[in-house]
Amino acid sequence: MLNKISTPFTEILDIRYPIIMAPMFLVTNELMCIEAARMGIAPCIPALNWRTPELMRQGIRNIKKKANIIGVNLITNSSNIYYKKHLEICVEEGVDFVITSLGSPKEVIEKCKPKNIKVFCDVIDVAYAKKCEELGADALIAVSQEAGGHFGPIPARELIALLKSHTNLPIISAGGIGSGQGIWERIHQDQVIAVSIGSIFIASEEAPISQEYKQACVDYKAEDIVTTTKISGSPLSVINTDYVKKIGTEQNLIEKWLSKSKRLKKYVKMFTMYMGMRKVQKAAFSATYQNVWVAGKSIDFIHSIRKVSDIIAQLIEEYENYNKKNSALKQQN
Repeated sequence: MLNKISTPFTEILDIRYPIIMAPMFLVTNELMCIEAARMGIAPCIPALNWRTPELMRQGIRNIKKKANIIGVNLITNSSNIYYKKHLEICVEEGVDFVITSLGSPKEVIEKCKPKNIKVFCDVIDVAYAKKCEELGADALIAVSQEAGGHFGPIPARELIALLKSHTNLPIISAGGIGSGQGIWERIHQDQVIAVSIGSIFIASEEAPISQEYKQACVDYKAEDIVTTTKISGSPLSVINTDYVKKIGTEQNLIEKWLSKSKRLKKYVKMFTMYMGMRKVQKAAFSATYQNVWVAGKSIDFIHSIRKVSDIIAQLIEEYENYNKKNSALKQQN
């Protein structure tokens, strides 16, 4: 193993490298988490990737038998009908950290803190970040414009700077990172405590998705990533497949009108999300002409389908090489 990269994040979680393998809906599985932990980074899996809470409990236990760390991503709004049970299981099984998304982290913080479970909150702006800080979050995950899946409206560096100037919490950067140089720049230049990396792990041997999805992440590039509101009603970054081109990326006039209706928007959003996620799920696991493959622009860094361990080893080697290069330049100056 290469040298440890020490930051407050590695000290908090007692791991070697300040990297979260980002929780990816449908993609992240138990084997990926075990391999990530073995390589010294912090794996996180969406609670919804297990079909039932009972399978989630058993899955966490399976991971903990072979890994020294595990995090769970909780959707904390009403779209997650299992939210209360998911939180209960996280507390009872003693996961190491929870990442909250798409809702208030209040209850998660209240129940996790007494158990020494760290809570990191996805944020896309200053207003929500301040609320998370007031509630007692341990760190903020700056979900930037470059992130895959559902993303924020602000570029990474701008968002990090805003959060640093308006809050006192440590920052974790999410979005657009797929190389060791990217990790180095975020930690040393932007002064974050860790990075969250997702898209480059889609094309891993251990991922449970179809070979077509993985190969698409190899074949397509950053310029092929587009934003669509057709799938969930909210901006979602996907690969611009022939099917995505065919259906377009903008809601039509009727869909937009329904989405803004005070009486109907809640139900329209739920229906749109349900139907869209069914398409995403079908495309993830089988070959279909309706290919809706979620990914971020960091697929630019994917050149082949590899093991999780090989992906992480390359990231750390690149980081080390870039760090040495910069140290040498400093000495020359």
